[in-house]
Amino acid sequence: MHDVVIVGAGPVGLFLACELGLAGCSVLVLEREPAPGSPWRADPLGMRGLPAGSVEAFYRRGMLDPLLTASGVHDAPGPYPEADEPRPPRGVGHLAGMVLDPAKVDLAALPFRLPNPAMDGMLTSLEAIETVLSERASKLGVEIRRGVTVSALTQGDESVVAHAGGHAYAARWLVGCDGGRSAVRGLAGFEFTGSEPLFTGYVMLATVAGPDEWSPGINLTPTGMYLRMPAEGHIGMMDFDGGAFDRSRQPTRDHLQAVLRRVSGTGVTLSDVHRVSSFTDRAMQATTYRLGRVLLAGDAAHIHSPLGGQGLNLGIGDAVNLGWKLAATVQGYAPDGLVDTYTRERHPVGAWVLDWTRAQAAVMRPDPHGQAVQALIRDLLGTRDGTTHVYEKVSGTSIRCDLGGEHPLTGRNAPDFRLGDGTRLGGLLQDGRAVALDFSTDRRLREPAASRLSRLRYAAGTAKNDLGLGAVLVRPDGIVAWADDRDFDRTAFDRAADQWLGGPKT
Repeated sequence: MHDVVIVGAGPVGLFLACELGLAGCSVLVLEREPAPGSPWRADPLGMRGLPAGSVEAFYRRGMLDPLLTASGVHDAPGPYPEADEPRPPRGVGHLAGMVLDPAKVDLAALPFRLPNPAMDGMLTSLEAIETVLSERASKLGVEIRRGVTVSALTQGDESVVAHAGGHAYAARWLVGCDGGRSAVRGLAGFEFTGSEPLFTGYVMLATVAGPDEWSPGINLTPTGMYLRMPAEGHIGMMDFDGGAFDRSRQPTRDHLQAVLRRVSGTGVTLSDVHRVSSFTDRAMQATTYRLGRVLLAGDAAHIHSPLGGQGLNLGIGDAVNLGWKLAATVQGYAPDGLVDTYTRERHPVGAWVLDWTRAQAAVMRPDPHGQAVQALIRDLLGTRDGTTHVYEKVSGTSIRCDLGGEHPLTGRNAPDFRLGDGTRLGGLLQDGRAVALDFSTDRRLREPAASRLSRLRYAAGTAKNDLGLGAVLVRPDGIVAWADDRDFDRTAFDRAADQWLGGPKT
């Protein structure tokens, strides 16, 4: 019996498998597709914008350089490690099709930001992401079985069994990372609620015969939106038909051409359509991410439109949050209820992303109301405050988990502190342990209790910029569990360590 069975070998399932494998858990990944790779995962159809939060997750596990190589990116997405101050982002993306100006981001207004090699988003592909994660999972002893379709689940008090093709796969825990049409979600009985769509979206690879009168990039029009990608014939578009066409039937060339002409306002001609897929802005979320010994992560837990590129970022955030908590639970040292903090912390983030994409769909509506709101939003995005607010949201810097601490850094993503010897917090997190940083002159933390050393790294010294802090306790997922100013009380640190790291193995 494995410690954990993960259903789904996409980016979320593989990242979670790596987190669990890094902690020493035995992990089996079951994937429905018989082989990795497909045109929908490779360049150009598989191209994705990976937001800063996800890039940072790869950085903190030592996988950023392999990802850059696999993605064909030859320079780091953010500032160089020796930079003293954060640099403006090279791109901020768009809000409801309205492209933002990165020069308008006010970095001074963003809390607790320090320069690091992963402060910017990057372009990559699903294929590149999955290649890097699959190789890492294999090195960590994770087993991946492909061509396996889960058809039933049975739960007991101490285990859960996935049934597939006459085989039974038993584990102490099972996590569904099997996408928006998750079999695990349905088989386990999760409630999935939300809102119905306003539009049908299309992504296609086509041959365009002409005329060449439609604009490159993202184009928000009075009748919808279309995207002319850099790769020739790679096209996206959104048609506000109430989601009527999504997967109800295979879209023909004539239908796609009619939609493209309508939303672009041009006479563009498609001579051939090689591949096409559709989607909607349907926004749904599981009411809980755990039922018994079954958990959900990624699109299995929440679906929404791809507006703003938040889906992949949200799923990887789920995996990073859940991985160390589930590992601690499996290995017997987790504090009571630790695994339940996964739903408590990640469900509100998922709910926010659903609302964020709903708001964008509403702004894009091709009617007088939508047009009026668009004009208002454009005015706001023309200001530093407006652009900074959007950047803070989409980059993840505004996320704060309610951990109950009084310090304003508690519950936030940790800044990438750099010690005097050049050691960076991102490097200290690579082995998946929590980190205690002691900036005090009298080393008030000293070495933590021996019972915690297997899951807590201790680093002391002056920092390039300690933000006025005396010490910080950072969870394995990079969230600050406790922070205090220079005259801190060691007792408060011990309480926080007990709350999140627990005691000796039982």
